[in-house]
Amino acid sequence: MENNRAADAAAALDGLHSDREALAARIPVPRWHLAGFGAIALAWVAQAVTLSPGAGYEPPRTSWLLIAAAVVLLVLIRRRTGIRFRGVGLRAVLLVAAALLGCLVLFSISLGLVAQGLGWAVALTALAAFGLVTWLSTLAFRAAVDGIRRRG
Repeated sequence: MENNRAADAAAALDGLHSDREALAARIPVPRWHLAGFGAIALAWVAQAVTLSPGAGYEPPRTSWLLIAAAVVLLVLIRRRTGIRFRGVGLRAVLLVAAALLGCLVLFSISLGLVAQGLGWAVALTALAAFGLVTWLSTLAFRAAVDGIRRRG
């Protein structure tokens, strides 16, 4: 009788594992939404060209609007995929942190370019921010899906 319970429990766990695999395989990758994060990063880095770095520097006022746009994208992604962002896993969190850090570095480089009179070069850092954040958010999404596959 004890062996039957163990076999039933093992079968149930195998069934749960295969259900998680099937669920993770059906989650659509929201490519346009993830590119939207890249567009937000592009806009944030590009706004450096409108600022005056130096003694009279004032931080950009549009950052709150861009944060609100990112929250809207998160809500849309949750509606489309059903992924809860509280339990995405450490790897996904680290990838998002890397995207934020990359944006800060590119924004700082952009301010330096503007201070040197090379405002035209901010277009390059803005495009780099778009590519970096789109790539890292895609990796973070895949990490979240892998977390569902592993943890359920």
